[in-house]
Amino acid sequence: MASESKKKNRLLLAAAFLVAGALVTVGIASLLISIFEKRGEAQNPYFRVTELTATSYDPATWGQNFPLQYEGWRATAQMENDDQQVQQPTDTDPRTIVAHSKIEQDPRLVTMWQGYAFSTDYRHPRGHAYMLEDQRLTKRVTSPQFKQPGACLNCHASTVEVMDTLGNGDQTAGWHAMNKMSYQEATQLAKHPVACIDCHDPKTMALRVTRPAFEIGIAAYKAGQGIKDYDVNTMATAQEMRSYVCAQCHVEYYFAGDDKTLTFPWKHGLTADDALKYYDEIGWTDFTHKLTGGKAVKAQHPDFETWAQGVHASSGVTCADCHMPYKREGAAKVSDHQIASPMRSDETINASCLTCHNTSEQEMRERVTKIHDTYEHTKDVAFDALTALIYDIEAATKDGTPADRLDAARGYQRKAQFFLDYVVSENSRGFHAPAYTNRLLNDVTDASRRGQMALRGVNYEPAGPPAQAPQGQPTMAPDKRT
Repeated sequence: MASESKKKNRLLLAAAFLVAGALVTVGIASLLISIFEKRGEAQNPYFRVTELTATSYDPATWGQNFPLQYEGWRATAQMENDDQQVQQPTDTDPRTIVAHSKIEQDPRLVTMWQGYAFSTDYRHPRGHAYMLEDQRLTKRVTSPQFKQPGACLNCHASTVEVMDTLGNGDQTAGWHAMNKMSYQEATQLAKHPVACIDCHDPKTMALRVTRPAFEIGIAAYKAGQGIKDYDVNTMATAQEMRSYVCAQCHVEYYFAGDDKTLTFPWKHGLTADDALKYYDEIGWTDFTHKLTGGKAVKAQHPDFETWAQGVHASSGVTCADCHMPYKREGAAKVSDHQIASPMRSDETINASCLTCHNTSEQEMRERVTKIHDTYEHTKDVAFDALTALIYDIEAATKDGTPADRLDAARGYQRKAQFFLDYVVSENSRGFHAPAYTNRLLNDVTDASRRGQMALRGVNYEPAGPPAQAPQGQPTMAPDKRT
């Protein structure tokens, strides 16, 4: 009996070992299958559900192959409650939610833009999902006194389809046709805000530039650096393209000639000084200021040019690195296509800022807050100075001030106003290039002071330390005064 019991125990032990071995084998097999599946997901970031072509204009079509990126793109419609306000819909504006009005928050903007459409309606930007809707419904477009060109669509719509339609497949021809059309005509051809096809090659998914204005503008800029015949889509690096696709729209520009050709003022470089030099050379003016009679230039949204003057650009950090950081979805690594401020949450600060900065989310918030606070203070000083100059010129035109003094003061107003407009129309509140931005604001204050003195017949040459006054006497001006 004892022998039989031992035999049964050995059989049970053997069976247990077999079961355990089988379980271990199954576990290892499952682990290996999971590893291979995850590796496959990482190596194959998308599965081809549909064939994308040069006429796949609808982003929903791309979403069949790239659902994660598509959901990110759709998330550009998300807005924080503090960034928007309820509005009573009207016949001309059916929106019930809009961004806050900048001109209501700061009436000095109205003073700066007197005589121009922006003095009637100018709001904080919303996500890309609203870029076309908000442009169609702004008073700058709907008010009958303003005649906007089709060129305005360049930065507010998915224009590949529009250019293809107008040019019968010749996008350059279609672009020229779109620019000179009325906005009301051109916008009827636009079906989407900026979409996948505007930034990606449908065959390779590689980043690409589709806006002719940027292709021409960057070629002119590179030519100034000694690089001839620059073709951005064949000569730019992959890292450069992570900023260039954004720079198709987030730039300063003007509408050249009767055909309203969208043009970037980059002949001399990318700074505000370079742009004003270019505009002065060609005699460009956007509007005549209603209060002063000065010839003013309206700045647009020079985010790219401002970023180019900052430490992030010089360190090789692109627009996408901060505004479209990589994130994990399972084993896949994808760019966040919500395209928003990295300051919106600890998670996005971690994904953007803390990949380089060895600090905490709270520390990064404090750094950015300090930059914004410094910017706001310096901007307010500059804005008050410009506003005072505008009112002084307005008064001087009624008081019989000599024409040469008025002309000199208006010249200073032109510079001060463009630089201030350049800064407030750039969307980072000083963050993209803090030192450069504050220097521009200081130039605004200086030019405004010089304009006021010009009305008195005093012209300062050039800026520098004040002359040494006799003891007990006030210093009135630098050495060279006429």
